[in-house]
Amino acid sequence: MVKVKEASWYRKIDSERVQCILCPHNCVIPNGKRGFCGVRENKKGTLYTLIYGLASALNIDPIEKKPLYHFYPGSPIVSVSTAGCNFRCPWCQNYNISQARPEELFLEELDPSVLIKYSLETKTPFIAFTYNEPLIWYEYILDVCKLAVKHDIKLVLVTNGYINLEPLEELVKYINAANVDIKAFSEETYRRYIKADLRPVLEATEFMKEKGVHIETTYLVIPELNDSLDEFKQMVHWHLETLGAETPLHISRFFPMYKFIDRNPTPVKTLKSLWETAKREGLHYVYVGNLPGNEGEYTYCPKCGQPVISRIGFWITGWKLTRDNRCINCGAKIPIIGYRWPGSSGG
Repeated sequence: MVKVKEASWYRKIDSERVQCILCPHNCVIPNGKRGFCGVRENKKGTLYTLIYGLASALNIDPIEKKPLYHFYPGSPIVSVSTAGCNFRCPWCQNYNISQARPEELFLEELDPSVLIKYSLETKTPFIAFTYNEPLIWYEYILDVCKLAVKHDIKLVLVTNGYINLEPLEELVKYINAANVDIKAFSEETYRRYIKADLRPVLEATEFMKEKGVHIETTYLVIPELNDSLDEFKQMVHWHLETLGAETPLHISRFFPMYKFIDRNPTPVKTLKSLWETAKREGLHYVYVGNLPGNEGEYTYCPKCGQPVISRIGFWITGWKLTRDNRCINCGAKIPIIGYRWPGSSGG
């Protein structure tokens, strides 16, 4: 079943064509056709979203899986997704839902009020819009947000950041945290592989940071695509100059997936080299993901260098912070939102 609802953020061009202005694709859509994302369709001059209230997955995850390491660490979070994406990443790990049209999947109806009820009943006051690209689910997410704030439910986007600033300004009022996936630091890579542009992603990320959203970024390191030291340093310098030294960066290991099954996983030595580079260039909180058991999973105090949060995979194994998130060794304040009581469940 495909549920339709009139979309927001579009304009009529003439009696037959509309232009969607939700994301930087700014698709001009003829009657009976859909935009690049595959979930917004022009029906006789009115643009509709085909995925309102339709979910492809509903789970409870550790918040570290998003990944968010400085936002209520150790907490469980409700994770929900739909279908479609406004990117075409040939390495997507969730391609079965991101590259599918809504009618190709079994999607369950999930009214905003039902999702809020689920969050409250499971005592999980965090909701992440994740797995596929959430920003194309704009109308639904906005309605969920308006209900969630009444119950002090925290809201998270796990996103590619491809949205125009005007609609983002309306949504960002409700968003508490976001992990933005920086796919590469090259316009050529974005245009060739992703069929999008890098600049709007950076602008949206900077905008959310300016508006007070807790930001963490992820950089998936793909061999022979975005793993050059020069490109990585350019990304780190942007991160440092616009998001700040204390904004966490997650360097993630690539594994063969989707159309990139002929590539090897990211060498461990590459991940370690980039991790050390990012720290040397001035970032205080750099993490290595998809490599359980490595030293890059820990949070280190930038003042004394001691580990203050130990992790294996998505699970916290050690906690050396005071109640106000100060290093117990030297007293330095660690920029973490929320507090995890020592010994509490990791989700």
